[in-house]
Amino acid sequence: MPGILEKPPASADEYACWLPRHRRSGSAARRLLREFLAGRTGGERYVLAAESVLTELVNNAVQHARTPHGRLVMIRFELRPGQLRVEVHDAGDTVPTPRTAGAEDEGGRGLRLVEQLSTGWGCHPRAGGVGKVVWATVGPAGGDAR
Repeated sequence: MPGILEKPPASADEYACWLPRHRRSGSAARRLLREFLAGRTGGERYVLAAESVLTELVNNAVQHARTPHGRLVMIRFELRPGQLRVEVHDAGDTVPTPRTAGAEDEGGRGLRLVEQLSTGWGCHPRAGGVGKVVWATVGPAGGDAR
């Protein structure tokens, strides 16, 4: 996908890059996550839940962050012993809040999904920058924190 800007990792177990605020950025983010995890021992144990969580967070940043045209979204992954941290940075200042969707609602379930698939999630302002970071931690499938 054109527009992907990679950042040098701080360590071998980290990865970050900038993506355009575009509806296809969720699929690009999933591909980058799979590539990142494929190169790490035990990484495959995080793929299923992490892909869903990452997709929701990227889609929220693309659809709901009220930012000037041309702003980018950064994704960041960090594999730690027993958990994967996924972050999505955007230039918006609105804090995401889970809501209860009605039976007929087309949306409104994403953050509830993130709550169910992650061991924790939250939001904080970006250090030294505009916007916010929405993060989630995902444990390995099967719950074994090797």
